[in-house]
Amino acid sequence: MKFIQGKPRNQWEMYCLDAHADNEVRLIDLFVDSLILSELGFKVDCEENGRPAYHPGALPRLFIYGYLNRIRSSRKLEKE
Repeated sequence: MKFIQGKPRNQWEMYCLDAHADNEVRLIDLFVDSLILSELGFKVDCEENGRPAYHPGALPRLFIYGYLNRIRSSRKLEKE
């Protein structure tokens, strides 16, 4: 396991997230998944020493979400 893996977005917890298919987070997730990150200059091959890195697609998702919602502060993005 090279990257830190989050929970699957289609997993049931308290309610089904698939019921909210028009959510912008779903759209951002699908868009970033369709990109070939290695061709865009992201480092996708990491050495396995120490703590695993975050997935390279996590940062573009965060930036796109912040841009669409006019959130420029990293602290405000963390609260979101």
